[in-house]
Amino acid sequence: MGKRSRYKLLTYFGVAGLITFVASLVFNRTILPKKTPTPKELYVISPSTYRFILNQPELCEKKSPFLVLMIPVTLKDTEARTAIRRTWGQDGLIPRVTVLHLFVIGQPAQSDPVLQEHLERESKEYGDIIQMDFVDSYHNLTIKTMMIMNWIATYCRGAWYAMKIDADIFLNVRYLVDYLHDQGEASRKDYISGSVISDAVPHRDSFNKWYISEDLYPDTWYPPYVSGAAYVFSTDLARKISWASRFVQPIPLEDVYVGLCLHVLGVKPIYATTFLGLSNLFEVRRLKYERCSFAKRIIVNGFNPQNLLRIWHDFQKSYFTC
Repeated sequence: MGKRSRYKLLTYFGVAGLITFVASLVFNRTILPKKTPTPKELYVISPSTYRFILNQPELCEKKSPFLVLMIPVTLKDTEARTAIRRTWGQDGLIPRVTVLHLFVIGQPAQSDPVLQEHLERESKEYGDIIQMDFVDSYHNLTIKTMMIMNWIATYCRGAWYAMKIDADIFLNVRYLVDYLHDQGEASRKDYISGSVISDAVPHRDSFNKWYISEDLYPDTWYPPYVSGAAYVFSTDLARKISWASRFVQPIPLEDVYVGLCLHVLGVKPIYATTFLGLSNLFEVRRLKYERCSFAKRIIVNGFNPQNLLRIWHDFQKSYFTC
């Protein structure tokens, strides 16, 4: 082959490779360029915007937890906090495995000195309250979630895993701990698991609870994300998600927002299912309580404090009968 022919051939392959690379950037959203955010890209929900009212900065240093449960609640959710402390949030539930729980709270739109005083007494008694001075509201759940990520990245890097879990959830702690042990070393980095939603699109109806305007989010799809009811993740992701938020404009859907941050990082959430995917371990539907059925799931959604307390004693029998 002559020099001119070889030159044409190399030119052809070079142009073809460039076209392929450009096409992959356009059509494959999972390929993300490395970039440094400019001032215009800094959409970050900065932790420095808010201050701690109550904090537990030394908790993880003293106890070296395997798992930290981060539970978003409001000031008035006294019953829910009490029920969780008596059920799946109780200390020493799993022998030789340290599992901590923390309630994450903002401030009500209108101050309530009586409830605030009660919360401060709770904090002194139990040492499980984190409170910051953002307004607690549905539309600020994204802020609350990012404060959770920042707290873990700042005060609890030594924990193996963290879980964001709502207060109206039934949690099978023993199954969760066993499940995480079974995932092996690969789950110690860039790992997040729960009930994965992979086909969601923005709701454009302004009367819809999950409405998102095109100005706020112009794309026609959401990347895969885990349902905000509960998800578990390796603690290294807390810092990485906080970093990725610099590229993501805040939206008032906290679980979708975390998914957008994961997309920037190139991290894919893992659907937590039983063998062959026959059963969802993170059950976000409401199910009628059945002891042995619940024993084979990590979470089930939709429990008020009274119902949670009512079934808990019976559920403990599942360790021996299911």
